[in-house]
Amino acid sequence: QVRLVESGGGSVQAGGSLRLSCAASGYSYYMAWFRQAAGKEREVVAVKATSPAYYADSVKGRFTISRDNSKNTLYLQMNSLKPEDTAMYYCAARPPVSGALPLSSSSYNSWGQGTQVTVSS
Repeated sequence: QVRLVESGGGSVQAGGSLRLSCAASGYSYYMAWFRQAAGKEREVVAVKATSPAYYADSVKGRFTISRDNSKNTLYLQMNSLKPEDTAMYYCAARPPVSGALPLSSSSYNSWGQGTQVTVSS
């Protein structure tokens, strides 16, 4: 497991942008962003390993996940934010796994404390 610390959340108006960062204590093959809105289940936002990134349909074309392995840091650039993007955003990490891309929260064994993103209309 690695220690993960998110930053960059905040409050913005609809149409605005935010950039989230996740500093890791070490390298992990899979790194991902999840989010959890009030009263809802945690859902995957984006996943990045070495292949092209995966994005949830709800954020495709608006969010970009990237990582700097030299700094063990994961980023999420969020543009054209909508009120429905309001949630606690979590960084997650896990070692390589055979088979399908890990998209469920139960697949990850390292989690950050979360950073709140609030988008007002």
